Amino acid sequence: MASNYISATVSSILLFLFCSSSLFGASMAALVQEQPLVLKYHNGALLKGTVTVNLIWYGKFTPIQRSIIVDFLQSLNSPKAPNPSAASWWKTTEKYKTGASTVALGKQILDENCSLGKSLKNSHIVYLASKGGYMGRSVNLVLTAKDVFVEGFCSRCGSHGSTRGKIRFTYAWVGNSEIQCAGQCAWPFHQPIYGPQTPPLVAPNGDVGVDGMIINLATVLAGTVTNPFNNGYFQGPATAPLEAVSACTGMFGSGSYPGYPGQTLVDKSTGASYNAHGVNGRRFLLPAMWDPTKSACSTLV
Repeated sequence: MASNYISATVSSILLFLFCSSSLFGASMAALVQEQPLVLKYHNGALLKGTVTVNLIWYGKFTPIQRSIIVDFLQSLNSPKAPNPSAASWWKTTEKYKTGASTVALGKQILDENCSLGKSLKNSHIVYLASKGGYMGRSVNLVLTAKDVFVEGFCSRCGSHGSTRGKIRFTYAWVGNSEIQCAGQCAWPFHQPIYGPQTPPLVAPNGDVGVDGMIINLATVLAGTVTNPFNNGYFQGPATAPLEAVSACTGMFGSGSYPGYPGQTLVDKSTGASYNAHGVNGRRFLLPAMWDPTKSACSTLV
Protein backbone atom coordinates (compact mmCIF):
# COMPACT_ATOMS: atom_id res chain seq x y z
CA MET A 1 0.00 0.00 0.00
CA ALA A 2 1.27 3.43 -0.94
CA SER A 3 -0.05 6.60 0.61
CA ASN A 4 0.64 10.31 0.38
CA TYR A 5 -0.17 12.33 3.48
CA ILE A 6 -1.29 15.86 2.85
CA SER A 7 -2.12 18.64 5.29
CA ALA A 8 -3.52 21.99 4.26
CA THR A 9 -1.77 23.62 7.21
CA VAL A 10 0.97 21.37 8.50
CA SER A 11 1.85 22.62 11.95
CA SER A 12 5.61 22.22 11.77
CA ILE A 13 5.84 24.19 8.54
CA LEU A 14 3.48 26.87 9.77
CA LEU A 15 5.45 27.34 12.95
CA PHE A 16 8.51 28.36 10.94
CA LEU A 17 6.57 30.36 8.37
CA PHE A 18 4.44 32.24 10.86
CA CYS A 19 7.47 33.11 12.93
CA SER A 20 9.24 34.33 9.80
CA SER A 21 6.23 36.45 8.97
CA SER A 22 6.17 37.90 12.46
CA LEU A 23 9.85 38.77 12.42
CA PHE A 24 10.13 40.30 8.99
CA GLY A 25 6.60 41.43 8.15
CA ALA A 26 4.71 41.40 4.90
CA SER A 27 6.78 44.19 3.36
CA MET A 28 10.02 42.26 3.85
CA ALA A 29 8.40 39.07 2.51
CA ALA A 30 7.47 40.95 -0.64
CA LEU A 31 11.14 41.80 -1.22
CA VAL A 32 12.21 38.17 -1.30
CA GLN A 33 12.58 37.01 -4.88
CA GLU A 34 10.36 34.02 -5.51
CA GLN A 35 12.13 31.03 -7.02
CA PRO A 36 10.40 28.98 -9.74
CA LEU A 37 8.52 26.03 -8.31
CA VAL A 38 8.86 22.86 -10.37
CA LEU A 39 6.91 19.68 -9.83
CA LYS A 40 8.73 16.96 -11.72
CA TYR A 41 6.79 14.46 -13.80
CA HIS A 42 7.96 10.94 -12.97
CA ASN A 43 6.44 9.32 -16.09
CA GLY A 44 3.66 7.47 -14.28
CA ALA A 45 -0.02 7.15 -15.10
CA LEU A 46 -2.40 9.99 -14.22
CA LEU A 47 -6.16 9.76 -13.73
CA LYS A 48 -7.52 11.27 -16.93
CA GLY A 49 -10.88 11.04 -18.66
CA THR A 50 -13.95 10.49 -16.49
CA VAL A 51 -12.93 9.97 -12.86
CA THR A 52 -15.71 8.59 -10.67
CA VAL A 53 -15.63 9.69 -7.03
CA ASN A 54 -17.43 7.32 -4.66
CA LEU A 55 -18.22 8.67 -1.20
CA ILE A 56 -18.06 6.67 2.02
CA TRP A 57 -19.57 8.78 4.81
CA TYR A 58 -18.30 7.52 8.17
CA GLY A 59 -20.10 8.89 11.19
CA LYS A 60 -22.94 11.36 11.37
CA PHE A 61 -23.11 14.19 8.84
CA THR A 62 -26.17 16.39 8.53
CA PRO A 63 -27.96 16.50 5.17
CA ILE A 64 -26.71 20.09 4.75
CA GLN A 65 -23.12 19.05 5.39
CA ARG A 66 -23.37 16.27 2.83
CA SER A 67 -24.93 18.62 0.29
CA ILE A 68 -22.04 21.11 0.64
CA ILE A 69 -19.48 18.44 -0.24
CA VAL A 70 -21.60 16.91 -3.02
CA ASP A 71 -22.17 20.37 -4.50
CA PHE A 72 -18.42 20.99 -4.48
CA LEU A 73 -17.69 17.80 -6.38
CA GLN A 74 -20.44 18.53 -8.88
CA SER A 75 -19.10 22.07 -9.30
CA LEU A 76 -15.73 20.88 -10.59
CA ASN A 77 -17.02 20.26 -14.09
CA SER A 78 -20.08 22.49 -14.18
CA PRO A 79 -20.01 25.36 -16.71
CA LYS A 80 -23.05 26.98 -15.11
CA ALA A 81 -21.38 28.80 -12.23
CA PRO A 82 -20.00 32.31 -12.91
CA ASN A 83 -16.27 32.92 -12.81
CA PRO A 84 -14.21 32.62 -10.78
CA SER A 85 -15.58 29.12 -10.39
CA ALA A 86 -14.65 25.76 -8.96
CA ALA A 87 -14.65 24.47 -12.54
CA SER A 88 -12.08 27.06 -13.64
CA TRP A 89 -9.94 26.07 -10.65
CA TRP A 90 -10.14 22.38 -11.58
CA LYS A 91 -9.38 23.14 -15.22
CA THR A 92 -5.74 23.67 -14.23
CA THR A 93 -5.44 19.88 -13.91
CA GLU A 94 -5.85 19.72 -17.72
CA LYS A 95 -2.42 21.31 -18.04
CA TYR A 96 -0.87 18.21 -16.50
CA LYS A 97 -0.04 15.67 -19.21
CA THR A 98 -2.62 13.79 -21.30
CA GLY A 99 -5.70 15.96 -21.01
CA ALA A 100 -8.71 16.56 -18.82
CA SER A 101 -9.90 14.80 -15.67
CA THR A 102 -13.69 14.99 -15.54
CA VAL A 103 -15.11 14.34 -12.08
CA ALA A 104 -18.31 12.30 -11.90
CA LEU A 105 -20.15 11.58 -8.65
CA GLY A 106 -20.53 7.84 -8.08
CA LYS A 107 -22.16 5.85 -5.30
CA GLN A 108 -22.61 7.10 -1.74
CA ILE A 109 -22.33 4.75 1.22
CA LEU A 110 -23.45 5.82 4.69
CA ASP A 111 -21.90 4.26 7.80
CA GLU A 112 -23.49 6.52 10.40
CA ASN A 113 -23.13 4.05 13.26
CA CYS A 114 -19.33 3.80 12.85
CA SER A 115 -19.08 0.06 12.22
CA LEU A 116 -15.34 0.08 13.03
CA GLY A 117 -15.61 2.34 16.05
CA LYS A 118 -14.58 5.97 16.39
CA SER A 119 -10.82 5.49 16.45
CA LEU A 120 -9.49 4.44 13.06
CA LYS A 121 -6.09 3.26 11.89
CA ASN A 122 -4.80 3.76 8.37
CA SER A 123 -5.70 0.17 7.53
CA HIS A 124 -9.31 0.93 8.49
CA ILE A 125 -9.39 3.79 5.98
CA VAL A 126 -8.29 1.44 3.19
CA TYR A 127 -10.90 -1.12 4.26
CA LEU A 128 -13.66 1.48 4.27
CA ALA A 129 -12.50 2.80 0.90
CA SER A 130 -12.73 -0.70 -0.57
CA LYS A 131 -16.50 -0.56 -0.06
CA GLY A 132 -16.62 1.84 -2.99
CA GLY A 133 -15.65 -0.97 -5.36
CA TYR A 134 -12.79 -1.44 -7.81
CA MET A 135 -13.72 0.48 -10.93
CA GLY A 136 -11.10 1.82 -13.32
CA ARG A 137 -10.28 5.54 -12.97
CA SER A 138 -12.17 5.98 -9.73
CA VAL A 139 -11.39 7.47 -6.33
CA ASN A 140 -13.01 6.01 -3.23
CA LEU A 141 -13.26 8.91 -0.80
CA VAL A 142 -13.69 8.30 2.94
CA LEU A 143 -15.11 11.25 4.86
CA THR A 144 -15.00 11.03 8.66
CA ALA A 145 -17.29 12.97 11.00
CA LYS A 146 -16.09 15.46 13.60
CA ASP A 147 -16.12 12.97 16.49
CA VAL A 148 -14.12 10.29 14.66
CA PHE A 149 -10.40 10.09 15.42
CA VAL A 150 -8.11 8.91 12.62
CA GLU A 151 -4.49 7.87 13.11
CA GLY A 152 -2.26 10.84 12.34
CA PHE A 153 -5.16 13.30 12.17
CA CYS A 154 -4.09 16.90 12.87
CA SER A 155 -0.53 16.31 11.71
CA ARG A 156 -2.29 15.67 8.41
CA CYS A 157 -5.74 16.85 7.39
CA GLY A 158 -6.28 14.36 4.62
CA SER A 159 -4.46 11.73 2.61
CA HIS A 160 -4.59 9.79 -0.61
CA GLY A 161 -3.00 6.60 -1.80
CA SER A 162 -3.41 3.44 -3.82
CA THR A 163 -3.47 -0.28 -3.15
CA ARG A 164 -1.14 -2.79 -4.77
CA GLY A 165 -1.68 -6.22 -6.21
CA LYS A 166 -4.09 -7.63 -8.75
CA ILE A 167 -6.95 -5.45 -7.54
CA ARG A 168 -5.71 -1.88 -7.43
CA PHE A 169 -7.66 1.27 -6.69
CA THR A 170 -7.02 4.81 -5.56
CA TYR A 171 -8.53 6.20 -2.40
CA ALA A 172 -8.54 9.34 -0.31
CA TRP A 173 -9.55 10.43 3.16
CA VAL A 174 -10.55 13.78 4.66
CA GLY A 175 -11.74 14.37 8.21
CA ASN A 176 -13.93 17.02 9.79
CA SER A 177 -11.61 18.91 12.15
CA GLU A 178 -14.21 21.11 13.86
CA ILE A 179 -13.67 19.76 17.38
CA GLN A 180 -10.23 18.17 17.00
CA CYS A 181 -7.76 20.52 15.31
CA ALA A 182 -9.56 23.33 13.52
CA GLY A 183 -6.53 25.58 14.00
CA GLN A 184 -4.54 23.26 11.78
CA CYS A 185 -7.07 21.80 9.35
CA ALA A 186 -9.78 24.47 9.10
CA TRP A 187 -7.51 27.52 8.81
CA PRO A 188 -8.17 30.27 7.66
CA PHE A 189 -11.71 29.80 9.06
CA HIS A 190 -10.26 29.25 12.53
CA GLN A 191 -7.39 30.93 14.34
CA PRO A 192 -4.11 29.11 13.75
CA ILE A 193 -2.31 27.24 16.50
CA TYR A 194 0.91 29.13 15.78
CA GLY A 195 1.71 32.64 14.71
CA PRO A 196 -0.29 35.88 14.75
CA GLN A 197 -3.80 35.39 16.09
CA THR A 198 -5.57 37.47 13.50
CA PRO A 199 -9.36 37.14 13.19
CA PRO A 200 -10.35 34.11 11.12
CA LEU A 201 -12.24 34.43 7.86
CA VAL A 202 -15.98 33.76 7.81
CA ALA A 203 -16.71 30.35 6.27
CA PRO A 204 -18.67 30.69 2.99
CA ASN A 205 -21.13 27.89 3.81
CA GLY A 206 -21.41 28.70 7.51
CA ASP A 207 -19.70 25.52 8.69
CA VAL A 208 -16.07 25.86 9.79
CA GLY A 209 -15.50 22.10 9.84
CA VAL A 210 -17.03 21.33 6.45
CA ASP A 211 -15.67 24.43 4.72
CA GLY A 212 -12.27 23.34 6.02
CA MET A 213 -12.95 19.87 4.61
CA ILE A 214 -13.51 21.44 1.19
CA ILE A 215 -10.01 22.94 1.27
CA ASN A 216 -8.49 19.60 2.21
CA LEU A 217 -10.69 17.67 -0.22
CA ALA A 218 -9.54 19.97 -3.01
CA THR A 219 -5.95 19.27 -1.95
CA VAL A 220 -6.16 15.48 -1.91
CA LEU A 221 -8.35 15.20 -5.01
CA ALA A 222 -5.96 17.27 -7.12
CA GLY A 223 -3.10 15.21 -5.72
CA THR A 224 -4.89 11.97 -6.56
CA VAL A 225 -5.48 12.72 -10.24
CA THR A 226 -2.01 14.18 -10.84
CA ASN A 227 -0.05 11.69 -8.70
CA PRO A 228 -2.25 8.64 -8.17
CA PHE A 229 0.46 5.97 -7.89
CA ASN A 230 3.46 7.87 -6.49
CA ASN A 231 4.99 8.31 -9.93
CA GLY A 232 3.12 11.30 -11.32
CA TYR A 233 3.76 14.98 -10.62
CA PHE A 234 5.46 15.90 -7.35
CA GLN A 235 8.50 17.53 -5.80
CA GLY A 236 10.71 15.95 -3.17
CA PRO A 237 10.68 12.34 -1.93
CA ALA A 238 7.85 10.04 -3.02
CA THR A 239 7.17 9.21 0.62
CA ALA A 240 6.46 12.86 1.48
CA PRO A 241 5.77 14.63 -1.80
CA LEU A 242 4.72 18.17 -2.51
CA GLU A 243 1.90 17.83 -5.02
CA ALA A 244 -0.36 19.98 -7.18
CA VAL A 245 -1.98 21.81 -4.24
CA SER A 246 0.07 20.81 -1.20
CA ALA A 247 3.03 22.59 -2.84
CA CYS A 248 1.01 25.81 -2.52
CA THR A 249 0.08 25.61 1.17
CA GLY A 250 -1.71 28.60 2.69
CA MET A 251 -2.32 30.51 -0.57
CA PHE A 252 -5.90 31.45 -1.44
CA GLY A 253 -5.71 34.88 -3.04
CA SER A 254 -3.33 37.42 -4.47
CA GLY A 255 -0.85 38.95 -2.07
CA SER A 256 -0.77 35.90 0.19
CA TYR A 257 2.21 35.34 2.45
CA PRO A 258 2.82 33.01 5.42
CA GLY A 259 -0.01 33.53 7.87
CA TYR A 260 -2.09 35.65 5.47
CA PRO A 261 -4.33 33.80 2.98
CA GLY A 262 -4.38 36.66 0.50
CA GLN A 263 -7.15 38.82 -0.89
CA THR A 264 -10.46 37.02 -1.31
CA LEU A 265 -13.92 37.93 -2.45
CA VAL A 266 -16.28 38.85 0.40
CA ASP A 267 -20.03 38.51 0.53
CA LYS A 268 -21.34 41.91 1.61
CA SER A 269 -24.36 40.50 3.44
CA THR A 270 -22.64 37.76 5.43
CA GLY A 271 -18.99 38.82 5.46
CA ALA A 272 -18.02 35.34 4.23
CA SER A 273 -14.79 34.95 2.28
CA TYR A 274 -14.64 32.91 -0.91
CA ASN A 275 -12.88 32.75 -4.26
CA ALA A 276 -14.98 30.29 -6.26
CA HIS A 277 -18.60 29.98 -7.31
CA GLY A 278 -20.24 26.57 -7.55
CA VAL A 279 -23.53 24.91 -8.41
CA ASN A 280 -26.74 25.69 -6.50
CA GLY A 281 -25.39 29.10 -5.54
CA ARG A 282 -22.58 27.63 -3.47
CA ARG A 283 -19.35 29.48 -2.78
CA PHE A 284 -16.06 27.94 -1.78
CA LEU A 285 -12.58 29.01 -0.73
CA LEU A 286 -10.14 26.94 -2.78
CA PRO A 287 -6.36 26.77 -2.35
CA ALA A 288 -3.85 27.71 -5.03
CA MET A 289 -2.81 25.02 -7.50
CA TRP A 290 0.53 24.65 -9.23
CA ASP A 291 0.25 25.60 -12.91
CA PRO A 292 2.66 23.59 -15.10
CA THR A 293 2.63 26.25 -17.81
CA LYS A 294 3.78 28.94 -15.36
CA SER A 295 5.84 26.79 -12.94
CA ALA A 296 4.10 28.71 -10.19
CA CYS A 297 1.20 28.45 -7.77
CA SER A 298 -1.90 30.06 -9.24
CA THR A 299 -4.85 31.46 -7.29
CA LEU A 300 -8.33 32.18 -8.63
CA VAL A 301 -8.37 35.79 -7.41
